[in-house]
Amino acid sequence: MAVKIRLKRMGAKKAPFYRLVVADSRAPRDGRSIEEIGYYNPLTEPATVKIDEEKALLWLSRGAQPSDTVRGLLRKQGILDKLK
Repeated sequence: MAVKIRLKRMGAKKAPFYRLVVADSRAPRDGRSIEEIGYYNPLTEPATVKIDEEKALLWLSRGAQPSDTVRGLLRKQGILDKLK
């Protein structure tokens, strides 16, 4: 099973709010997820990002692949540097 860390869209129309989730790569974007590891709100100034560092590092060490957007968020939070 290929596991990805990606964004799950929540919130109202034209007011997006995202959860960072660990999900099977075959599952739909807003479908079933394995675990929620944080959230991202791009509408606040500056954008709000909250990621559970322990869970993120655990899933990355197990081989979960982050999407491009999530990789950028993890890099900004300094989590990818701790993985190496």
